[in-house]
Amino acid sequence: MTTVQQASASPLPEGITDPNYKPPPGRLGNLTVSQQHTLEKFRQELQDEGIFVPERMDDAALLRFLRARRFDLAKAKQMLIACEQWRKDFKVDEIVNNFDFKEKAEVDKYYPQYYHKMDKDGRPVYIERLGKLDIKALYAITTQERQLQRLVYEYEKFIHDRLPGCSAAVGHPVETSCTILDLHNVSLSNFYRVKDYVMAAASIGQDRYPECMGKFYIINAPWAFSTVWTLIKPWLDEVTVSKIDILGSSYKDKLLAQIPPESLPKEFGGVCECPGGCSLSDAGPWNPTA
Repeated sequence: MTTVQQASASPLPEGITDPNYKPPPGRLGNLTVSQQHTLEKFRQELQDEGIFVPERMDDAALLRFLRARRFDLAKAKQMLIACEQWRKDFKVDEIVNNFDFKEKAEVDKYYPQYYHKMDKDGRPVYIERLGKLDIKALYAITTQERQLQRLVYEYEKFIHDRLPGCSAAVGHPVETSCTILDLHNVSLSNFYRVKDYVMAAASIGQDRYPECMGKFYIINAPWAFSTVWTLIKPWLDEVTVSKIDILGSSYKDKLLAQIPPESLPKEFGGVCECPGGCSLSDAGPWNPTA
């Protein structure tokens, strides 16, 4: 009886049309009584202290911060308050409203980073080709600051456009992405020159947009990467590590097990060839014109 009560402590979110949807633990529709109480207390404290912003602090968003801090209310609140201060300092609202990445097509030649369709679970697929990075050419046409502004602009679009578009397409909440990081031909010297950007980008993702990673495939990992991974792994929590697959050059079957061939660009083993190139198409249910 207790298990049934705990499983139904939170109602399912509205708009679900997928009859087979079962929310993962810690999501709306699958909260324990304790977790539901923590969520309500979190919301109330934010409202009482004048921190609550309704348009970006619905229950699903608050739960991302709670899950990131294992439902420790004090730590989740500290994380959210720090995020709100960062939004002011980084001028996130101004970026959302006014940012224009005019150099996008040129940057795509030297450091492709793009969202493209969905995986089999309805997640937007995000592809980053670090191996194509040409640092000299890249910083001749843009700056690290603009790259980070673009990253934040895309994160905001991910939260407010891409996830809702995917959720509507599959009939249940989609809250995470499926990432492919391609290290083909990556050189340690090139990576070292861009490491400040990569670390800043990782920090923004982890601290400001928590719990957005669903699946993460590192493909074409060079043999030396295993040494780097051994050093990085202890700093990551078990949940994060469990979502990361490190693959060499024999990655296609693994990707196709998660991503339909029509959603996967041809260069990664799929069949998709968007007019003008997949990396610039922004194809997906969030963009019906693509």
